[in-house]
Amino acid sequence: MLVVRDLSTSPWPGRRAVVTIGAYDGVHLGHQSVISAVRAKAAVDGAVSVVVTFDRHPASVVRPESAPLLLTDLDQKLELLEATGVDAVVVVPFDREQASEEPNEFVQRVLVDCLAVSHVAVGEDFHFGRNRAGDVTMLREQGAKNDFTVGPLELLQRDDGVDEPVSSTAIRRALKGGDVAVASRMLGRWFEARGPVVDGDHRGRTIGFATANVQVPGFICLPADGVYAGVYVRPDGSRWACAVNLGRRPTFYEHSDSSLLEAHLIDASVNLYGEAARVQFTHFLRSERKFNGPDALIAQVKLDIDHARELVSSLPPDVRP
Repeated sequence: MLVVRDLSTSPWPGRRAVVTIGAYDGVHLGHQSVISAVRAKAAVDGAVSVVVTFDRHPASVVRPESAPLLLTDLDQKLELLEATGVDAVVVVPFDREQASEEPNEFVQRVLVDCLAVSHVAVGEDFHFGRNRAGDVTMLREQGAKNDFTVGPLELLQRDDGVDEPVSSTAIRRALKGGDVAVASRMLGRWFEARGPVVDGDHRGRTIGFATANVQVPGFICLPADGVYAGVYVRPDGSRWACAVNLGRRPTFYEHSDSSLLEAHLIDASVNLYGEAARVQFTHFLRSERKFNGPDALIAQVKLDIDHARELVSSLPPDVRP
């Protein structure tokens, strides 16, 4: 997959492009459906299939006080986009100047002059440009002037009986409620948190359960505080069943400013410090609570680990450790 960051010149001189545009946070099943349509159209037209996205969520610039936490950082988003089979991803730097660009200017500069667009495929609710003034109608008007067509796509609906489309917002809502199963169903994969393993207070080791303290960036959306079963993926690709505690550890600390993600690799003793961790959440086990001292906590942790071991071992062979 070609990653394009320089918009000053055409990445594919002499060829046209079928393009979709969006934040693509999470690259969920709805996004994948759009990209599948883009690839199919590009194959028929002999064009390049392209996703145009941004180096950060536009809301973090235009309304930072209410910007959503992200399901994926840029690196993970590019990995997931590559897995869709799309030919190229254009990463547009999003800053105050970009936020103030009029929709017709964006169309001319990026879609026409740089990408030589022949067709744009976007969701029915698509908006872009300054004050979100650009929409499907406006794109059609620009297409008539600049020799490209526009095909609005129906949003992919959830398949679990809830009458709404698959969306990043719905996934964040599920995570906030601790429902990692629903979130993963909309993502088409297990929800995953990433970060380096850093030195902690070694509290887990002192009670007999060593954990990897995973430092997840503050702009990433995490599930609700609680205990989960999951899979820990090491940099070498090896997969390990784990029990995950996400929370503020109220048994030991009266107050904590933020939640901590700790993963205990089940039936394993390996040195994880300093490595890049990927923690996949597969099942919610219980909410976080305060115990009457270390002994009560230890007894519950043993039960949690046994439960996590059982659940992860029951996963289909192609996804379990």
